[in-house]
Amino acid sequence: MTKLDLQERLKQLPQVGALLERAELQRLVKTYQHELVKKKCIEVIDEERKRLLSGTEEPSPDEILIDRVIHTVEKFADVRLRRVINGTGILLHTGLGRSPLIDAAYQRAFDRVRRCCNLELDLESGKRGDRQTVLEDLIAYITNAEAAIVVNNNAAAVLLALNSLAYRKETLVSRGELIEIGGSFRLPEIMKKSGTLLVEVGTTNKTYVRDYAEAITDRTRAILVAHSSNYRIKGFVQEAGLEGLVELGRKAVISVIHDLGGGVIVDLENWNLPHEPVVSDSVSAGVDVVTFSGDKVLGGPQSGIIVGKAKTLERLRKNHLLRALRPDKFTLAFLEETVRAYLSPMKLLEQHPVLSRLVEERAESLARAQRLFDLVDDNVSDAVKVEVISSSAQLGSGALPLEEFPSAAIRLKIRDLKASRLAAALRDAVLPIIGYTKKDWVVIDVKAIMDDEIAETANSFNLVVQKYS
Repeated sequence: MTKLDLQERLKQLPQVGALLERAELQRLVKTYQHELVKKKCIEVIDEERKRLLSGTEEPSPDEILIDRVIHTVEKFADVRLRRVINGTGILLHTGLGRSPLIDAAYQRAFDRVRRCCNLELDLESGKRGDRQTVLEDLIAYITNAEAAIVVNNNAAAVLLALNSLAYRKETLVSRGELIEIGGSFRLPEIMKKSGTLLVEVGTTNKTYVRDYAEAITDRTRAILVAHSSNYRIKGFVQEAGLEGLVELGRKAVISVIHDLGGGVIVDLENWNLPHEPVVSDSVSAGVDVVTFSGDKVLGGPQSGIIVGKAKTLERLRKNHLLRALRPDKFTLAFLEETVRAYLSPMKLLEQHPVLSRLVEERAESLARAQRLFDLVDDNVSDAVKVEVISSSAQLGSGALPLEEFPSAAIRLKIRDLKASRLAAALRDAVLPIIGYTKKDWVVIDVKAIMDDEIAETANSFNLVVQKYS
């Protein structure tokens, strides 16, 4: 194509103002901001110009450009945070929002706080209250602690504790506990941001109480014990016991902080599940501060929970940083309903979606997978192959990292269609289904799919399969 031909093609591009005068976009402006529609017009015309400059495309008619503007405006204005079906086989999938909330609890909590509530009002006196007192007695009760504080996640809990107790002073940490978790979050970095000076003790695989004792100076203010929730060191290993560290802390007048990460409230061994440290055990050991997440095994919304000794937590409460880390009314309401479920331990498994799925037998998972399979449309071509299989699931979010739980799944493949493309199509469904690929198959594990989601999953699944079969 000659330079002259290119110039002629570029001249055919409509002006932004002229495009905006078209009836279709005038109707669009009645729904969306004029500036938004104008901005998308500019973007669409710029994209068209780039296509023409490539020298391989014919100019698009104005009607096509208008359709693109309408599509880009509506897509921009559409919701970003969408409900999805978790077919990954990971119960606490960080990318999918971690713990599913207890259905009835969610609705009760939402109804109480969707308008005005007594977040910081003492109803008895009529005076201003403190949102930190709303759940303190409940959380303290289920963890056997003297006091409790809620912040917006567990990283914030660790940050607040270190900043309050060891700012510009030293904190001792075992070399075997300098962890990194999801999103490149590293414990040394959060310690640096808190203003404390990290002092490493022991070795990667062995740390004794004497290692901490030998590292104490007149600048030492805390010992941080970080539970290795997302990895395990096996073999020739030694960890300092909490009791020994608590005794050392008492003698040296320094605080002991235990970061549990996942935060288990009820001993999982009661249901023949693998052992995970229980919050109340750390409290009973005499630890000054225990931190853990509210949206992992606990089963609540994203939050960080701090429990421990009342005198120590009072120092955290007086830290102005707490205001920047405090939770909102929705978090507190959802967390309250979650915690209240633990007051009825005999009914806990009936209500708790995470714990109930951890303890189920493979036969229950297979039955759920079979229900899903039975709802798959039979009217598809021979190119489509769907099967029910046994599988293994994980808890996720750094909890019980080496453990696998019996589960089941359906797997799907379509002739001449790559598994990656099929997985992408499922993600792009009206109700996205998030599975994983294994060899030539797309696998949809049912461990984290709730019973009332089976029919919806099948419907979304069928729409995608029909499109490609």
